[in-house]
Amino acid sequence: MIKSNLAVLLAERKMRVADLVKETGINKSTLYKLYNDESVRIDFETIDKICLALDVGVGDLLIYKKEQ
Repeated sequence: MIKSNLAVLLAERKMRVADLVKETGINKSTLYKLYNDESVRIDFETIDKICLALDVGVGDLLIYKKEQ
């Protein structure tokens, strides 16, 4: 299972989803779904914009956890 680490990354930077929306131009609902780990798919372009804005790699944003 792939999990989003966006909530942790934003908390570490003392940022809100709204701040990331302004910086990236990504739709608010898309970021909220990712923030709340409710996304079922995500575009490469979206991943790229988030990684660039937060200065992180894909492995920092998305984490793979084995299902039990």
